[in-house]
This record gives sequence, structure tokens and C-alpha cells, in this order.
Amino acid sequence: MLKLIKNEEQYNEALMQVYQLMQNDVKEGTSASDELEILSILIKEYENVHHAIPNPNPLDAIKFRLDQLNMSETELSSILGNRSRKSEILSGKRKLSLAMIRKLNQILHIPAEVLIQAY
Repeated sequence: MLKLIKNEEQYNEALMQVYQLMQNDVKEGTSASDELEILSILIKEYENVHHAIPNPNPLDAIKFRLDQLNMSETELSSILGNRSRKSEILSGKRKLSLAMIRKLNQILHIPAEVLIQAY
């Protein structure tokens, strides 16, 4: 019987159940696949509350995304305006404007909730 995960012991047990289910060739539409899906949801909810990962600093997120996309900071200048503005933003001397946040969200696909945080 599946039930809510309320403590670390139950969390670890649920992780073990998921591990055991994933070792089998679970076919979609079976009771085992339903159990796996429900356990995954329960684990995710528990982790969101008890093991939440905070959003990164906006500047770190921008630098990380540039690295992921193999883009240079020079290419960032075309998104943020001119070179000096880019330097001021990455050094923390200038804050991101709403227009910059929108562009970074649209072009680099950095979530807006990350970019609007105080830093």
C-alpha cells in the first residue's frame, strides 16, 4: 500500500522500492509501472519540501548558461547592450533591467524566477 512519505526513513524506503522496480523490465500500463510513477511523485514532493535546491545567483546562472551553450561573454554583449554594460552586470556593479531579464529568458532560456532574484 502506497502512502505519503513523512520522514527520512520512509523516504529511503521509497527510494529503495523505486530502485528495485527500475531493476525489472517494467511495462507501461502495468501495476508495477503505476507504482513506480506514484512513488516517483511522492519522492519528488518529499524532496521539494525537505531537500529543496535553492535557485542559483542570477550572475552565476548567466555564466553557467553561457558555458553550457559554449558562448563567449562577448556574445552576451549583444544581448545586454554594449560591452561595458555587460562587464558592469557580470561584476555586480549594475543590476539587470527588466528588458535584460526578458532577453536573457527568451534567448538563453534562463528562468525568469532565477533572474529576478536579489543579488
